[in-house]
Amino acid sequence: MDAVLFRERGLEEQSGQQDLGFRPPAELETAIGRSQSYLLSEQKAEGYWIGELMVDATIVSDLVAYRHWHGKVDLAWQRKAVNHILSMQLPDGGWNIYPGGPAEVNATIKAYLALKLAGVPVTDPHMLRAREMAMSLGGVPRMNTFSKLSLALLGLFPWQYVPTIPCEIILIGKWFYVNINEMSSWSRSILVPLSIINHFKPTRPPKNNVNLDELYPDGIHERDLALAPDPERLTWRNFFLWLDRLHKFAEWFAEHNVHPFRKRALRKAEQWMLERFEGSDGLAAIFPGMLNSMIALNLLGYPDDHPQIVRIEEQLKMHQHEDDRTVRIEPCLSPVWDTAIVTMCLRESGVPEDHPAIKKAAEWLMTKEIRFRGDWQYKNPAKVEPSGWVFEFENKWNPDVDDTAMVLLALRKVPTGDRQRRDECFQRGLTWMMTFQCKDGGWAAFDKDCTKGVLEKVPFADHNAMLDPECADITSRILELLGYEGWSVEHPQVQKALRFLREHQEDDGSWYGRWGVNYIYGTWQVLRGLRALNLDMSQPWLTRARDWLESVQHEDGGWGERCNTYDDPVFKGQGPSTASQTAWAVMGLCAFDDPERPSLQRGIEYLVRMQNDDGSWTEDEATGTGFPKVYYLKYDMYRNSWPLLALAAYRQLLVRTAETPRAPARAV
Repeated sequence: MDAVLFRERGLEEQSGQQDLGFRPPAELETAIGRSQSYLLSEQKAEGYWIGELMVDATIVSDLVAYRHWHGKVDLAWQRKAVNHILSMQLPDGGWNIYPGGPAEVNATIKAYLALKLAGVPVTDPHMLRAREMAMSLGGVPRMNTFSKLSLALLGLFPWQYVPTIPCEIILIGKWFYVNINEMSSWSRSILVPLSIINHFKPTRPPKNNVNLDELYPDGIHERDLALAPDPERLTWRNFFLWLDRLHKFAEWFAEHNVHPFRKRALRKAEQWMLERFEGSDGLAAIFPGMLNSMIALNLLGYPDDHPQIVRIEEQLKMHQHEDDRTVRIEPCLSPVWDTAIVTMCLRESGVPEDHPAIKKAAEWLMTKEIRFRGDWQYKNPAKVEPSGWVFEFENKWNPDVDDTAMVLLALRKVPTGDRQRRDECFQRGLTWMMTFQCKDGGWAAFDKDCTKGVLEKVPFADHNAMLDPECADITSRILELLGYEGWSVEHPQVQKALRFLREHQEDDGSWYGRWGVNYIYGTWQVLRGLRALNLDMSQPWLTRARDWLESVQHEDGGWGERCNTYDDPVFKGQGPSTASQTAWAVMGLCAFDDPERPSLQRGIEYLVRMQNDDGSWTEDEATGTGFPKVYYLKYDMYRNSWPLLALAAYRQLLVRTAETPRAPARAV
């Protein structure tokens, strides 16, 4: 579409139809209509939407390794796994953790091992290239703790050099500064079963005598395998390394049944897992928790036909996408998140509240409210009626703030047939969510004030996710909701949140995005949230954010950013243009109420031009963040939902500026 033509048509309609009411450009209306039709066609019969969460090859590689450890290999399934892993190999021989990224040591060695276990000859060209890349990345010694532990299960890494995860952490109560409830919810679900595995150290060498000796650059020697201490002696890392040696000394007593607390700790860890299986699609409803818990139960004596083992196996199958040739696995499922976003997008774009699809979605979302006091109560003991929503179908122990905010943004737009029920549900969720504001004014994902940095120094914390810190994106989404609900800028909680955002703004005007890639995500959400509060968007600290967004717009009119920004901010705003990130940037610019701004019009033109005939958009990049620097996600629903919301926001802006003067804004 020609940019000038698009602008002229918009101006013609605005000037020629003032007496009849302003109508947006026809191209914009067509794009919105196509997108609505596409999304409505994707709704499930039950009322929800769900897109696939696409990830790197590590999950499939892990499951191949597990099946060899367990001794039950489905050869047909394994051939499909091999095809999937090989399809994701890079030309240089390695495997990456996000599209377009470089080879990464953990992903590369896990894939190499899975192929070797499956019988791919080491002389195969794929394996030769993989071996060379793995060695150039430092080999097995450079893998993270959880990867080394998985190798130790197969006798491919010495247990003595795997950081100890002592079972006794489950016994430490709130009275101690560092305890299990100070860890992020996802870390708890990973570490509790791993602590059981660590006790048993169940080494089961592969039956086909596979080893990884060729991936130890300097041989299996302590100087290369042991974790290196900090140069300065008095550091928390060195303290925990010393403590790890003490734990290993204590493990000797545990192995000889004379450890004073081990049996009690094992029983408590087992009980903790069994409790959290209830009301959840697997432990925390995430792949690592499910797989680790299945191994832990096996070690505790649960037979393969035990109902709990069978249940986990069935839940893992729900995460698999298998066809005649390949199999791929999702780390978790996202129905609540996707449904809330799509419902909000459809309503904002003009689909009426009494549309059958909207009513069905709202009813489904309300059935997913969690009226149970889960693990959040330990960090947030507020006397509040339990509420909240999760990401997945069922995960009652771990409702989270981010999903709750998104569901509330959707529910506020859909009164449904039972207005009282909707209002009560909405108010419970809002009241519950507001109790999670942290000391510094921000909101985190799952817990309140889960920020004790000392936990990041423990030897097994190298998955970069031990904590659940407050972040600008979630905080701003909550402010957006509060703004729509008429909360005053003078409200104490709003004031604290605004201070948090100002303190965390980058020097160039952008904001870091914790749960989406990355600075485009964080900056968009802040600007949209503050506009909803009716702030004066002409303030210098906000125009700096706008100017930053414009500075990273591409020649094609779009925006894009890759996951390497988490490794080095020098890459912020750089990457192929994507539909989802362009939509975020467009919504950020819409916050400034200037529909004629060239950067905004070019962004809209990009979205309209790149839309497919069926109303969808094509996107190959990962724009979702699991654990920064470690794990990323490609939300397949993002490419189709966020562009619709951006187009709707621009249409609302055109109508608003043509017909209605804006209310006086507030400076902060």
